[in-house]
Amino acid sequence: MNAGLEAAIAAGVIDRATALRLEPYLTGGAPPAETADPDDEKLRLVTGFNDIFVTIGLVLFLGALGYLASNAGMAPAAMLVAAAAWLLAEFFTRQRRLALPSIVLLVAFVASVFLSAAGLLHGEGFSDITPVQSLVAGIAATVAAILHWRRFHVPITIAAGAAAVAAALLALSSIAVPGLPKEHPVLTFLPLGLAIFGLAMWFDMSDLKRQTRRTDIAFWLHLLAAPIIVHPILLSMTADTTSLSGAGQVVAVFLVLAIVALVVDRRAILVSSLIYLAYAAGTLIAAAGIGSSSPAVSALAVGAVVLMLSAAWRPLRRAFMGLLPAALRARLPAVA
Repeated sequence: MNAGLEAAIAAGVIDRATALRLEPYLTGGAPPAETADPDDEKLRLVTGFNDIFVTIGLVLFLGALGYLASNAGMAPAAMLVAAAAWLLAEFFTRQRRLALPSIVLLVAFVASVFLSAAGLLHGEGFSDITPVQSLVAGIAATVAAILHWRRFHVPITIAAGAAAVAAALLALSSIAVPGLPKEHPVLTFLPLGLAIFGLAMWFDMSDLKRQTRRTDIAFWLHLLAAPIIVHPILLSMTADTTSLSGAGQVVAVFLVLAIVALVVDRRAILVSSLIYLAYAAGTLIAAAGIGSSSPAVSALAVGAVVLMLSAAWRPLRRAFMGLLPAALRARLPAVA
């Protein structure tokens, strides 16, 4: 957030909610309402090459720090990386407001807290970590995400916290019913993915014009929810790598996801299913007798689908939005 707005909040001149509404007009990070285009799905990752330059330095520094400290054990090394990530965020996130470095520092901090908690309980390695240990580590990572959000307000923090909560709930399900996530992945992962998707939609519906940081929060939540929903379902459909029926089911699921993505105007929903679409295309192409070139043709087909969706996104949105009730359309981003 703009340093002046942070100072105004600290002085009690305005509250944070008002500051969030004012931020796009002061920083230039988003256009005013009359010129904004929600269909563009803007996401602030890089404000200049300095973001990339700093990110390279952070990855090298934190990676080397963790490696050198690993001689003392995983838990101490992870604690050191977490502490370093927090201190670096005080400058690069809180003062400089660099987007990409802030994302890297948040991920490093939450992941390191998870690893340090797991390491303290389990020792080295994760080959036989127990559900109870995973539960404690997930809770620790959730608390870390909450503390980081209260201090720095990086949009991806909500998704990181949701991922930590999901990890804790998965561990809890394993404690209640041993082996449940592994033996019934759809039953355990699908409700979690749908809950995260619902949270993403809550943020989306609170900012239909996509002018505040709530739209970035929603983006990261959609990006997290998509694989949790998609992978367990499609993985079961692709168990038989030569099944034409499985390939057809994958294509059908992709079409459903495409419709959902168009309606809510979030392309991130489709990203997780592209690899499965490539599998389905390869199976269908091999069945057509083009076996020797199937990988290249599959990639060509998936690339063509992505490009066609991108080119026809607005007309397709307009068509599907026209089929929805007016009350539901009013709660979704408008079609430009």
